[in-house]
Amino acid sequence: MKPQRAVAGYLNSIAVERSLSDNTVSAYSRDLDRYLAYLETLAIENLSDLTGEQVAGFAEYLSDEGLAPSSLARTLTAVRSFHKFALGEGWTEDSPAKELQLPKQERRLPKPISIEEVTALIDAASIPDPPIGPRDQALMEVLYGTGARISEAVGLAIDDVDLEGHAVRLFGKGRKERIVPLGSYAIDAIEAYLVRARPELASKGKGTPALFLNTLGRPLSRQSAWAVIQACADRAGITSHISPHTLRHSYATHLLSGGADVRVVQELLGHSSVTTTQIYTAVSIETLKETFATSHPRARSAR
Repeated sequence: MKPQRAVAGYLNSIAVERSLSDNTVSAYSRDLDRYLAYLETLAIENLSDLTGEQVAGFAEYLSDEGLAPSSLARTLTAVRSFHKFALGEGWTEDSPAKELQLPKQERRLPKPISIEEVTALIDAASIPDPPIGPRDQALMEVLYGTGARISEAVGLAIDDVDLEGHAVRLFGKGRKERIVPLGSYAIDAIEAYLVRARPELASKGKGTPALFLNTLGRPLSRQSAWAVIQACADRAGITSHISPHTLRHSYATHLLSGGADVRVVQELLGHSSVTTTQIYTAVSIETLKETFATSHPRARSAR
């Protein structure tokens, strides 16, 4: 099978059968376009003609191009996934990418903010007059109170929130569903928003089940939600970098610092592997080290 046709079949599969997000499919498409361009330089006309050495040469080519380690790892992951799919479809008898090694990446620790800064951020959200203040406060309480990704929060429908049951239904990557508890602060904020703000916002639009609406009565976008967070940080006087993921990082770190089991936090965050969640335990340990170094009388050097 021709590589171009095989890639098209693979992209269609991950978009339809695996229900990956549009952003993920677009990223894989760009990465595999680069791969196809490389195969053209080798005059590869049939996927089964590829060798492991030629695929490894693609990794070397990307490195020579100065691709960042994270981008290189993502591209090679796409190539490995593509060839695994091609093997499963019977288009090849073996995967030439099975020995492809991903570059080691420096692990970046997430940067949470303190509980006091979270409180200041949420308080700053309530400053604008209704309907904006109640909406923004409810959004911030949901983000910090559930650890939701920004896409999960803005994708919420009213029916996804169970105020009586103190829970919310979130849809993560690949539309994977999970139920996350809602605390009293988030419940109060959502109730206030539904009573004091959402009806006014909804009257501007044509009707939508989305929980969070913009001033035109349409579902709040990720970009608008990001702008809300930035505005709250500015009003709160928080100078450190704040992004939508900051509240998710803070949610996980504060849970673990409070004694939560890492596997419970894994379920709450919707991580498929506990290894992803364990990065937050490293943050907690670093915090303990800093506290010890600055507080214990025998931790500081006598010199």
